[in-house]
Amino acid sequence: MFLFSILASLFAFTSPTCGYQMSWENWNSNLQNRVNELDSPTTQPHIIFILVDDQGFRDVGYHGSEIKTPTLDRLAAQGVKLENYYVQPLCSPSRSQLMTGRYQIHTGLQHSVIRPTQANCLPLENVTLPQKLRQAGYATHMVGKWHLGFYKRGCMPTQRGFDTFFGSLLGSGDYYSHYKCDGPGMCGYDLYEGEEAAWEQDRGRYSTLMFTQKAVDILAHHNPQKPLFLYLAFQAVHSPLQVPARYLERYKSIPNLHRRKYAAMVSCLDEAVHNLTLALKRYGFYDNTVIVYSSDNGGQPMAGGNNWPLRGSKATYWEGGIRAVGFVHSPLLLNKGTRCRALIHITDWFPTLVSLGEGTLDEDLNLDGYDVWEAISEGRQSPRHDILHNIDPIYTKAKNGSWKAGYGLWNTAIRAALRVGHWKLLTGVPGYSDWVPPQTFSNLLLTNRWHNEYVRWDQGKSVWLFNIIADPYERVDLSLRYPHIVKKMLMRLAQYNRTAIPVRYPAKDSRSNPNFNGGVWGPWYKEDEDDRETNLLTNNLAKKRRKKKVKKRKVKD
Repeated sequence: MFLFSILASLFAFTSPTCGYQMSWENWNSNLQNRVNELDSPTTQPHIIFILVDDQGFRDVGYHGSEIKTPTLDRLAAQGVKLENYYVQPLCSPSRSQLMTGRYQIHTGLQHSVIRPTQANCLPLENVTLPQKLRQAGYATHMVGKWHLGFYKRGCMPTQRGFDTFFGSLLGSGDYYSHYKCDGPGMCGYDLYEGEEAAWEQDRGRYSTLMFTQKAVDILAHHNPQKPLFLYLAFQAVHSPLQVPARYLERYKSIPNLHRRKYAAMVSCLDEAVHNLTLALKRYGFYDNTVIVYSSDNGGQPMAGGNNWPLRGSKATYWEGGIRAVGFVHSPLLLNKGTRCRALIHITDWFPTLVSLGEGTLDEDLNLDGYDVWEAISEGRQSPRHDILHNIDPIYTKAKNGSWKAGYGLWNTAIRAALRVGHWKLLTGVPGYSDWVPPQTFSNLLLTNRWHNEYVRWDQGKSVWLFNIIADPYERVDLSLRYPHIVKKMLMRLAQYNRTAIPVRYPAKDSRSNPNFNGGVWGPWYKEDEDDRETNLLTNNLAKKRRKKKVKKRKVKD
């Protein structure tokens, strides 16, 4: 029909100045130009963002791992390895910052992760990365793990900027059955196509393979002349540790069962990225594609992950929890085969990818991220000089933290972490602080900590300072040697904290039980209930404004 309208307009064409009727040759030439216009290649690059779950800093071949990752090694070697790249220590926080380009203190998601039983999700007032790319003309597709809340329909991926969604809503689940229990009697199915349970598409297939096939299908049915954003968020290598038997065969020599299964899961993941890359080439995308690969947080040693030589693990603000495996691979890079040591944070992908996709960045977005494409592609300096790793006011308080320990500038009982230049400051309870060397996994179980470098907690300790450039493994605390630096960092924390909004971490809602929703995890808030909630919030705000006006009048009188 569209082609017919073009033909009709061309047949009717007449010169407005002399009434000249177009000749067949001119008509045919003009038609060909119009058709070519329709099929002309996009100047906007295709963007493939691969987010993996819980991959440890050491758990890639090019970081010295015993785990074989030939695809990741090759793509990274031919692209740019990000060797000063930071994420958040947990799933939801990293995903929220990727999607919004904003720190947790500015979205209210400062504490923990979004639980499946909470009436909570990525706040709807935040514009998302796929929304901005869709405005720029991109087709936007998501495959894999969401973990940004689903208590009402407006929180679902297809309501937050994605044209299509195939994957899971929760943070973890069985890799084959796609069921998840969040306590006794709170079990349900968690595989979605769009906004409906994907019962018909479920063949009990291992999720890494299933998600990869779905991504390949999207490529097979998309016109490579039109810009594509594909967000592929693998469930792997998060627990539970499950993997097809054929991948386990490669790691018989690893005695620790958790590490062996974990290694096999990483190998399966590597193969999946290989198959995705082949599909990009097969269907004509590769030459105009930017691939970003990132872990969402550090590895969990008790589940087979390893962050050596970094300190700490997932869920901590030590480097092992927040410094991630990451690289960019693309024929469009100017400096291929390099290591980027510029400071980069997961919030930076929002402005970087929107700008790369020729989208617009409005001032009212209030981004915490920076456009770091030139730092990655050309080796220039990063515009970023600091990172607020987080301020979590409701996390367990450090028993010996106090305002006094924070020089009256900051209560050091509060869990917080900040990077400014080469300095890193931690306060409160940073979390599990061991270094876990590779030989730890030579034991059948990790309960034997003979190989671990264990740090006994100083009972009076609630502040740490490190020169993270000179001491990336956080072995030498400098807080007592440089109190003036500590004071400056604490003042910076206090400044950030003044911009924080209240924490969103509601109590468990019993209506979330999948038994009330046909055995499926999914939205339980009704639209009319949502309207009442909005009206109540609006009325409360109006009352507060009226009270303020009354007070002002009294002051004037």
